[in-house]
Amino acid sequence: MLAHLVSVARRISIVPVIAAVALLAASGSTARPRAAPGAVVVVGAPSGRTIPSGFVGLSFEQTALKTYAGQDPAALNPVFEQLVRNLAPGQRPVLRIGGDSTDWSWYSARAAAAKPPWVRYTLTPAWLAVAHALAAGLDARLVLGVNLEADSARIAGPEARAMVAQIGRPYLAGLELGNEPELYGSFNWYRTRAGVGIRGRPRGYSFAVYSRQFGALARRLPAVPLAGPAIGSPAWSGQLGPFLAANPRVGLATLHRYPLQRCAKSTHWTSADLLAEASTRGLAASVAPYVRVAHRHRAALRIGEMNAVSCGGQPGLSDTFAAALWSLDAMFAMADVGVGGVNIHTAPGAVNQLFAFHTRGSAYVARVYPLYYGLLMFARAAPPGSELLRLAGTSTGPLRAWATRGPDGHVRVVLINTRPGRPAQLTVKLAPGTAPGTAPGTLERLGAPGLAARSGVTLGDQGFGATTSTGIPAGTASAATLRPSGGGYRVSLPGASAALLTVR
Repeated sequence: MLAHLVSVARRISIVPVIAAVALLAASGSTARPRAAPGAVVVVGAPSGRTIPSGFVGLSFEQTALKTYAGQDPAALNPVFEQLVRNLAPGQRPVLRIGGDSTDWSWYSARAAAAKPPWVRYTLTPAWLAVAHALAAGLDARLVLGVNLEADSARIAGPEARAMVAQIGRPYLAGLELGNEPELYGSFNWYRTRAGVGIRGRPRGYSFAVYSRQFGALARRLPAVPLAGPAIGSPAWSGQLGPFLAANPRVGLATLHRYPLQRCAKSTHWTSADLLAEASTRGLAASVAPYVRVAHRHRAALRIGEMNAVSCGGQPGLSDTFAAALWSLDAMFAMADVGVGGVNIHTAPGAVNQLFAFHTRGSAYVARVYPLYYGLLMFARAAPPGSELLRLAGTSTGPLRAWATRGPDGHVRVVLINTRPGRPAQLTVKLAPGTAPGTAPGTLERLGAPGLAARSGVTLGDQGFGATTSTGIPAGTASAATLRPSGGGYRVSLPGASAALLTVR
């Protein structure tokens, strides 16, 4: 992740994302999330998009596995496990364990083995045992990073074989070769003892060369599904089609996306920047063409790494309630363009982390950050198998709406007001045949003291408080009953908040 975050300041501006909003609007997106103050939001027929199982996933470094899951495979961190389950209830969660550490790690079963100079982390049988226990306990599917930057079957082969043998094929969603290879020729892989920087590839390293190296190494790995190319560069993303054609074993195409870039610490973003449509629909629009490319090659496309602000986040933004509203809107936007799932990247100690753990005696305790709450509301609003429904209505940009119909027949409508201090009045109407027009609805709210709040976030009047020792939201759950009036459900939406209307 870090290499990508450093690079995007040079390689990517937000301008292409803004342009992508216009592109998506022109293409006639089926579930346009729009509503105006006092507007009528009409929920209609299915859009043709379905929420896959395991849509909400996590991404974290190989170095973070034991920090999150614990050191003992026989006694994993139960709070972490529960926080993962919350985001994929009744599903097999998808966890990506990779990132920058993919190309800085190697596997060694011998503690005394001589390490290459680029190694910063050693994967051991004990590490693999924790990964297996976590996958088995959650019935998770893992995307596991395998070193590509070393360009050596002697490095990647033993690593991949150990992962397959000790973690188990049933838990593998794919082996992901390398991480952001577009940067191999631009940044140091390591430094010698004399301080001389060594790059993993020569300057001018091209996609064509990368694709050939990927294929050559893939042929030396076990016959399990592969994932890739794990890239964030728009220039290289455009080569996804040739890459999949040349590497047909790749069944899971992976890209990385961050709407706001902060590699230069002098850069300062605001909540308005984060909550602009460019950061949600624009981000999704930048991916939409590659969804179609992946499907033509019989591969799913997953955003293997995503968060609000790059380079570990921005204090006072990534760790606030604004990030929760962003994540809720952004996840729907990605689903709307056909993405098969999103892995939110979290790193221990980073500003944009989802949670942080410590021990109290022998028990694990977690602090849960606002960003997590937005993902939790999405998980409740979009159960696996749900169909995204079409919406009609006028709009001002700060108000968004999304709707699904679940396998249980319930219609769920998410309303988001990104404007602080400016409440909105909306009426939600269900088109004939969508759901019984006279059925009562229930309304749960996602709120906080304000967009800048780092605490006090609640969903349905429940929350994790300052810390949680269970990973389960505490407090008495509340949901107001709404009965239709004038053919619709009237919802008052406070500024900087979201609501989930469920009609059974």
